[in-house]
Amino acid sequence: MKTCPSCNRSYTDEALNFCLQDGTPLVIDAALPSETTATAIYSAPRDNNPPPTQVYRPNPPVQPPPLAQPGAPYQPQYSPMPQYTPMPMARQPGSSAIWWILGGLAVIVVLGVGAFIVIIAVASMSSEPNNNTNRVVVNTNGPNRNANSNRTNSNNSNTNSIANLPASLTDDFSTQKWGTGNSAYGNIFYADGEYHMKSKEKTYFVMYGPSNDYDTENARVRVTVRNVDGTSPVSGYGLVVHGAPAEKLRDYGFLIYTGNSPKYEVVQHNGGTETALVPWTTSSIIRSGTSPNQIEVRIKGAQLSFYINGQYATSITDTANFRRGLAGLYASDAHEVAFDDLQINR
Repeated sequence: MKTCPSCNRSYTDEALNFCLQDGTPLVIDAALPSETTATAIYSAPRDNNPPPTQVYRPNPPVQPPPLAQPGAPYQPQYSPMPQYTPMPMARQPGSSAIWWILGGLAVIVVLGVGAFIVIIAVASMSSEPNNNTNRVVVNTNGPNRNANSNRTNSNNSNTNSIANLPASLTDDFSTQKWGTGNSAYGNIFYADGEYHMKSKEKTYFVMYGPSNDYDTENARVRVTVRNVDGTSPVSGYGLVVHGAPAEKLRDYGFLIYTGNSPKYEVVQHNGGTETALVPWTTSSIIRSGTSPNQIEVRIKGAQLSFYINGQYATSITDTANFRRGLAGLYASDAHEVAFDDLQINR
């Protein structure tokens, strides 16, 4: 039996340890030992063959890595990957020689392409702006050309002396003196007081003056010319001097190009071959588009000086010794041009 020392209540329930009234821990009442029931001892049957004792060995505790010292750099811990060692490739017999051969061929191809590009570039520069035009020799007498325009060789001693020529000549093209009509080389006609010329595509042609009065020896020759359709002939158009109708295209030509970036050129025709004496040269004194330009050649002995709109452009020396010949007009490349006010002063 258990008794509460505070309130002296008694409890027979051995499982109680605290007073139900005030919660005071209970104490065993020693005065009643005789009433206590003796505890019976239960003996479980013994196992004559117990299993061997198992010794428990716990895993050793994991030790954390040592802390880094303050200010010391952090050293990451890693396991390095095994290094890969490539296996050597078997050498193919003759492989080195093949690569040398292929490399040599590649060098030859590159050099060949470079040389081709240089040749094309040089050819295009030397032919600008007429690189798309195949100039051909034409019949200098022209279609329906007057019979008296078929002159003899201007170097012939039997030709008329300059003393027999008028001091000046003016042709405003109000009277039809020059040849007209269609030919395999182009179309020539009079219109609105001007002399019009239109060449075939990719060619050019020249018309010489209709009589000896158009001789250019020691003369000042000028003409006004304009591009009619607004597209300048690529091979130019202009004035020629010292022309010899009895020969196969022999003269000096002063040509202009009036498209973008206007230019002038001086050429020589000799035996039907055209040669550039002064290559295309850009000039700001040339009027572009359909605006008229006055071009002029001043001849004194073997010296020929060229002017555009009254301003000096360039000069050459008559090394071919043409000396005498007729004034003429030049057109090219299927674009119509018109000439007016031709003047020759001696």
